[in-house]
Amino acid sequence: MDYERLINTRLFLLDMDGTLYLGDDVFDGAVDFIHSISETGRNYIYLTNNSSRAGVDYITRLRKLGFPCEAENVFTSGMATGEYLNQNYPGAKVYLAGTKAFYRELQSYGIDLVNDENGHTDVDTVDVVVQGFDTELVYEKLDLACHFLRRGAKFIAANPDWVCPMPADEVLPDCGSICALLTAASGVKPEYIGKPNRNMIDVVSKMTGVPNENICAVGDRLYTDIAVAKNAGSVSVCVLSGESSEQDIAESEVKPDYVLQNVAEIAKILRAAEK
Repeated sequence: MDYERLINTRLFLLDMDGTLYLGDDVFDGAVDFIHSISETGRNYIYLTNNSSRAGVDYITRLRKLGFPCEAENVFTSGMATGEYLNQNYPGAKVYLAGTKAFYRELQSYGIDLVNDENGHTDVDTVDVVVQGFDTELVYEKLDLACHFLRRGAKFIAANPDWVCPMPADEVLPDCGSICALLTAASGVKPEYIGKPNRNMIDVVSKMTGVPNENICAVGDRLYTDIAVAKNAGSVSVCVLSGESSEQDIAESEVKPDYVLQNVAEIAKILRAAEK
């Protein structure tokens, strides 16, 4: 197989659960794969659609599992939202309906938030409403978000996921489900930032200076990890260590550029190209 596009990758965007580990079980060769990226002169970012947690939370978790990780190696949909707001709505007055962690994340990007971390505010109009995966949701946030949207605020959402999978086949209503409620009440549809929307990669490209065509998304989900790469004109690798099977790929309209058993195979390809 021709691995030229994979070898020409300068930046890897890495899904985590199902790609590098499953729960607390790290896949064989996954940590070595991260080292292979650095050793061959490339860079990597751990990428997640979850805006309910801050980047520092992922740094702690990844290090605990044995993965090398610094602040520049983690990028969440919440962080992408902060970058997107600064790039497209500089100086805007923003109402955030999200967790306290997401609130602090946007604060770190210098976003002019009109509410406190509990969602309380005294203002009557804002420029942008931002919705996240809000595991601390209360009705007041929905009420205020709807109020602002009906008065002309732009609607930005951190990620489009309908649900967040949980153990024992349970789910939590995710950002997409909350946005559906707000759209039904206000008539305003959001612009989503997270995977599979290309915004996630476009923001990373602007932030790092690496062109989309030299970015490779690696993951186990066709409809997020692979789709975001396709939508952004980037390279994609679907690993069979998580959700997707070869049959799923055969039946899917979204086709990855490469299908490999696991990330350890990527490490072999990168190292072989250096010889």
